[in-house]
Amino acid sequence: MIARLRAFGRFWYDFVVGDDWRVAVGVVAALAVTYGVARSGGPAWWVMPVAVVVLVTLALATAVRRR
Repeated sequence: MIARLRAFGRFWYDFVVGDDWRVAVGVVAALAVTYGVARSGGPAWWVMPVAVVVLVTLALATAVRRR
C-alpha cells in the first residue's frame, strides 16, 4: 500500500513539476497574480499570456545554456 502511495505521489510530482521546477513555480505564481488582479476588479486576461511568454523564454534560455 505504501509503495502505491509513493508511486502515485511520484507520478503527480513528475506530471506537475516535470523537468524544470522553476516553470511549475512560475505557473503557480502567474495563477496567483491572475487571481489577485481579477479580485481587485482589473482585467486579468493578460497575465497568463505574458507569463507563458516569459516562462517559455526563460526555460529555453536555460536549456540552451546547458548545451
